[in-house]
Amino acid sequence: MLGTEKLYTGAQTHALDHCAIHNHSIPGIVLMARAAEVAFSYLLEVWPQPTCLQVLCGTGNNGGDGFLIADLAHKRGIEVVVFQLGDPGKTEGDALRARQQALANGVEMAPFGSVALNATGVIVDAMLGTGLSGEVRGAYVEAIELVNASGLPTLAVDIPSGLCADTGSVLGSAVRADLTVTFIGLKRGLFTLQAPDYTGAVQFSDLGVPAEVYAEVPVDCSRLELEPLLESLPSRPATAHKGLYGTVLIMGGDYGMAGAAVLAAEASLRCGAGLVQAATRPEHVAALVARVPEVMAKGVNSQQEFAPLLESADVIVVGPGLGLASWSVQGLQLALASGRPLVLDADALNLLAAGKVKNFAPANNYVLTPHPGEAARLLNCSTADVQSDRFAAVRALQLRFGGVVVLKGNGSLIATAEQVLLSDYGNPGMASGGMGDVLSGVIGALLAQHVPADEAAALGVCLHGAAADIAAEGGMRGLVASDLIPPMRLLLG
Repeated sequence: MLGTEKLYTGAQTHALDHCAIHNHSIPGIVLMARAAEVAFSYLLEVWPQPTCLQVLCGTGNNGGDGFLIADLAHKRGIEVVVFQLGDPGKTEGDALRARQQALANGVEMAPFGSVALNATGVIVDAMLGTGLSGEVRGAYVEAIELVNASGLPTLAVDIPSGLCADTGSVLGSAVRADLTVTFIGLKRGLFTLQAPDYTGAVQFSDLGVPAEVYAEVPVDCSRLELEPLLESLPSRPATAHKGLYGTVLIMGGDYGMAGAAVLAAEASLRCGAGLVQAATRPEHVAALVARVPEVMAKGVNSQQEFAPLLESADVIVVGPGLGLASWSVQGLQLALASGRPLVLDADALNLLAAGKVKNFAPANNYVLTPHPGEAARLLNCSTADVQSDRFAAVRALQLRFGGVVVLKGNGSLIATAEQVLLSDYGNPGMASGGMGDVLSGVIGALLAQHVPADEAAALGVCLHGAAADIAAEGGMRGLVASDLIPPMRLLLG
C-alpha cells in the first residue's frame, strides 16, 4: 500500500480489540487501563496543571476509559468529578469494573444534570465511542451542547462523541474537542469531511497491541505522507533532456475560461513536465503565451486541428475550462479515443455525467478528479449523498469509471481497484477558484514523468495540499490557486 498508516472503520477497530483480547490473551481491562494512562499523559502534556477535571462518561467502554482517567487524576491529587450519562445499571463488563474501581478509590460521581458543570478546568469526553451509528439523542445532545458552550479545553477519548468513526460526519451533534487521543487503530473518519473541525489535534497509541493482531484484520484504506512519496521520485541524471519527461497536452479554455487552462499548463511545467502544449480557443492563445511563454499554445477550432496535438502528447489533461459546447464534446471525444493516459477534470466530468460521450469505456490509464458536486453528477445522486459517505462514493466512482479516482475535498480520497488512500494536507484557504485546475496539471506532469497513475494521484494530491499549507502561512483569506505553484516546485526539489 502507498499509505504509511492504516485507517480503520469502527467495526474493524472492534475486530482489532476482539483479536487482541481473545487471540492474544490481553485482558480488556488491561487495554482499558493502558488507554486511560495514555490519554491522561497527553492531557497533562497539553494542560500541565488543570484546576480540575470534569469527566463525562457513558455506559459503554468509552465511559470505562473515562472512569479510569478520573481515577488516575484523583490519585494525582487533581480535583475530579465524573458526570454519568445513561443508566449506570447498564454498565457491564470491563466498563463496570473500571467504574467500581474509581468509586472504591473515592472518585466523586454524579448523574449528569444533577449539578452544573464547573466553569474552570479541563473536560474529558468519554460519552460515546466508535460504535455510534444513529444520531445522538436525549441527554447526550444536552451534554454535548453544554461542553461546546463551556469554552473549556476538552479532551475526547478515542473519538469526539457524535462524530462518525467511518465517515467523519456529525451525527446530529458532536463535541468540539481540542485534543483527541485515539487507540488501537486510527479511525478513518478522524481525517475527512467535518472531523477536523471537531477533533483538534489527534494523537494515537496502539496500546502495545502486537503486530500479529493487525495482520489478522485486513484493511484497504491508509493515510498518505508526502515525504515517502517524494523520496520515491527518481533523481534526474546529468544527461537529462526534455524528451525524458514527457509532453503534456492541456485541452480546455473555452470562451471566458482561459484562466483554467493557463493554471493547469503552468502547474504542469513547474512540476517537471518536459514539454507542455495547450489546445484552446484561438482567442486565448495570446493571453496564455503572455502568462506562460514556455507553453506551446495552439488555437483550435476543429477535429483536424486537435489531431496533431493529440498524436504528439504523452499525457492529456482534459477539462480545465473545457466548457459544455460542441467544441468541448469534440475535444473530449478525441482525447478518449487517443489511447493516451488521461486526467479528466471539471467539464470533462460534467460531459461524461451528462451522457455526451459516445461509447465511453472505463480504462486503467484514466485519472478522474471530481469535487463532490461533480461526483454526485457522475453517480446520479445528490452532493449530500456523496458527502454522507465519501469512502463509499469514491469506491463507486472507481468501479464505474475505472482507473484512479480522486474525490477532492477536506480529506481528499484516492481510490484504485485495490485500495483507498487519504490525504489530510490542505486548509480552508483552498476554497477558491482554480485549485482543481492546478491539481489536474500537477497529476498530468507526474504521469508524463512515468510515475504510475496511483502514485501520481497520491503524490499530486499531497503535494497540492502541502503547498497550500505553506502558502497559507501568510494567511488563508485571499489564497489563490497560483500561490501554490512556487511552493510545489520547492517541495519537488
